[in-house]
Amino acid sequence: MARVMAIDYGTKRVGIAVTDALQIIATGLTTVSASEAPQFILDYSQKEELETLVVGESRRWNNEYNEIEKDIQSFLSKVRKLLPDLPVKRVDERFTSSLAMHSLITGGVKKKDRRKKELLDEVSATIILQSYLSAKNTI
Repeated sequence: MARVMAIDYGTKRVGIAVTDALQIIATGLTTVSASEAPQFILDYSQKEELETLVVGESRRWNNEYNEIEKDIQSFLSKVRKLLPDLPVKRVDERFTSSLAMHSLITGGVKKKDRRKKELLDEVSATIILQSYLSAKNTI
């Protein structure tokens, strides 16, 4: 079975998480710069089979898209050029940053390490992926 990859897109950094081959467990993989992310996804897909790319959908409280959605669409356009057959799914990412911070705190991560935004982005991508897996398994 192929893996699922999730993206927490930011204009500077992109948090990346993947499933295991059986698509049971979501695990943080890394954080890369936004400009390197499309190539990273391509390189990863050449080593591991990807079934789906899950990308956080950034919305406001009133359900309108945030300003970053334009950047996400540009990013997705680049990814689709590199991997035209890779399905892309969108998942609401509201509250993932606060959930990620809460996870780091309850997980006992030291305050110094919690300040590393790369770690927060990676954990946010893991939460997006776990949300996707949970929804997929309830259908």
